[in-house]
Amino acid sequence: MSDKLKIKMYAFTVDCKEPYELAKFYADLLKWEIVFNDDNYACVGAPGTEQGAYPGITFQKNTDYQPPVWPAEPDAQQTMAHLDFAVNDLEKSVQYAIDCGAIPASKQFSDGWRVMLDPEGHPFCLCQMKSLIESANFALL
Repeated sequence: MSDKLKIKMYAFTVDCKEPYELAKFYADLLKWEIVFNDDNYACVGAPGTEQGAYPGITFQKNTDYQPPVWPAEPDAQQTMAHLDFAVNDLEKSVQYAIDCGAIPASKQFSDGWRVMLDPEGHPFCLCQMKSLIESANFALL
């Protein structure tokens, strides 16, 4: 066995009040699967993969979670991170996200992406990137 240090991304973890419910939202949005779930955590991953085969999104229960305000306002809960998703059709993707349970943020700043809020208020972006999605090197489609 090699003694070289290995570091690989396992998951991006998101605090929330209801891990399973938020995992269901992202599983629907991405057409992924819930690969793990218990009272405190749920994890979604690419279809047909086992937990850890690809990086996933993990949802961690935090009963004190407060949704951030977006865009940022002084003295309000701030966004610490957000997810960006490449899409090939921005308007259809926005409608699909709404159908899954997201809402568009009240302020938008670009014609090339839309800021959306998931059911617990986390912002995420749908980014028009048709050429990237159609690239042979783009993963996790």
